[in-house]
Amino acid sequence: MNCYEIGLAFCVWGESEMKAAYFEGHGGPEVMKFGEVPDPVAAPDEVLVDIHAASVNGADWKVRTGRNSQITDFPYVLGRDFSGIVGAVGGDVDDLKVGDAVFGVCDVGQEGAYAEKIAIAAAIVAKKPEGITHVDMASLALIGLTAVISIEETLDLKSGETILIQGGAGGVAGFAIQLAKHIGAHVITTTSAANHDYVKGLGADRIIDYNAEDFTKIVSDCDCVFETVGGDVAQRSFAVLKPGGRAAFIASGAKAPEAPRNDLHSLRPRVGRDRPHLERIVELVEAGVVRVPEITLFPLAEALEAHRVSEARHLRGKLVFKVR
Repeated sequence: MNCYEIGLAFCVWGESEMKAAYFEGHGGPEVMKFGEVPDPVAAPDEVLVDIHAASVNGADWKVRTGRNSQITDFPYVLGRDFSGIVGAVGGDVDDLKVGDAVFGVCDVGQEGAYAEKIAIAAAIVAKKPEGITHVDMASLALIGLTAVISIEETLDLKSGETILIQGGAGGVAGFAIQLAKHIGAHVITTTSAANHDYVKGLGADRIIDYNAEDFTKIVSDCDCVFETVGGDVAQRSFAVLKPGGRAAFIASGAKAPEAPRNDLHSLRPRVGRDRPHLERIVELVEAGVVRVPEITLFPLAEALEAHRVSEARHLRGKLVFKVR
């Protein structure tokens, strides 16, 4: 069984085995399998984490189908964010120890959290607070990282500004609604009628049912758009911006779509991985600014079914695997 390698990110396999959800060829949810793969081994600057919970993200099924990247080395273990306990530390690691509860998001190009263990650079994991469960922390890691960087840094949202957040019931968008309200913005969001009360509870000031209303006909003069849906919604989002308005896109590929006017700013957030941003998520949650999203829990052995739910794209909140 070969180790997978994507770009510069790679893993070193050990001799013992662990349980994991993986696929051996691109395709639909039915290609997902559950079984044993070799344990990873921590490099000198890494920690080996015994995973207790891992998150399912929309990008996962796109990788599985080959839509986002063509994997050539199999079996391939998906999964980008997790929470667990440090089981071993590399020789160069001096700020974490065996037994520490940690959470993290894999570096760009690395995956592997749909498993009982993962080896990851110590610099891009953070300590998990005692008051937050592993399941809750796994649900917050990548969505929090994406929302914090998009809202606070890419859009540089200010108090008093108006922002349209597309797809408000999703994990990233739900985090973003709460963060935008904390900043002091007026928040408009789109969602289905079934999720109206959910996004209202997150703090949305105005809610648009995308099945019944065309947001471009009833929203205008926004300072910012945070677009999490993709497709034609992305291009249409420019229509609601005032001159000088900013739009950030996370569901339109590696590059932001081209703005139709030269007085608009089209931005693709650069969601880097580092400990300070993870600690910012903890700060926001512990301060009560952001709450844990609604979670749909699956055992890791049911990755196939979890992917069916994720790919349907009507989930409220987050899908999480309970690994241990």
